[in-house]
Amino acid sequence: MRHKMRGRKLNRTSSHRKAMFVNMTASLLRHEQIKTTKPKAKDLRSFAEKMITLGKRGDLHSRRKAMSFLQDKAVVSKLFDTLAERYKDRQGGYTRVLAAGYRYGDSAPMAVIELVDRDPDAKGSEDRERHEAMLEAEENEAVPA
Repeated sequence: MRHKMRGRKLNRTSSHRKAMFVNMTASLLRHEQIKTTKPKAKDLRSFAEKMITLGKRGDLHSRRKAMSFLQDKAVVSKLFDTLAERYKDRQGGYTRVLAAGYRYGDSAPMAVIELVDRDPDAKGSEDRERHEAMLEAEENEAVPA
């Protein structure tokens, strides 16, 4: 019997599963929308919602708990500054899972998980900034001094 057994095993060891959900939670909080398989998205909801609840609490203990889970200072600062302010009046339900068809290779059901009231410019912003910096550096190298 599966009494008090939550979550799916997803054909992974417990350490791999924990690391995967840590990385996926950090990516979701950073980009505010990610695409993954539907079972992973449904299990990811609880991790993301717990982190946003910690961000809303806002005290030092919550910040340390979030940092020990996420292991990314930039994501934790975004969580406590931006996202906590955005969801201060919402009592849960910070994420949304949308079906996104089936994957071509193995027909796995895909889903998009996103934050409710997300910022559309947040997705890929780090990549855009890095690309612009790279182009600017190339222009500076090409111009003779």
